[in-house]
Amino acid sequence: MPADERIASLRTKHAAIENAIDEEEHRPHPDDLRIIELKREKLRIKDEIAGHMDS
Repeated sequence: MPADERIASLRTKHAAIENAIDEEEHRPHPDDLRIIELKREKLRIKDEIAGHMDS
């Protein structure tokens, strides 16, 4: 997969995770552990995007 396609795919995943975090935070009883997991995954993807941008 070319780098541009990989970055676009990662950005799509990043946005989807951001939406999932927002939805979880606005539930009547948010699951704090789920939010933490989502934020970790979002950060991992952000780091991967940055790694591809440096290449």
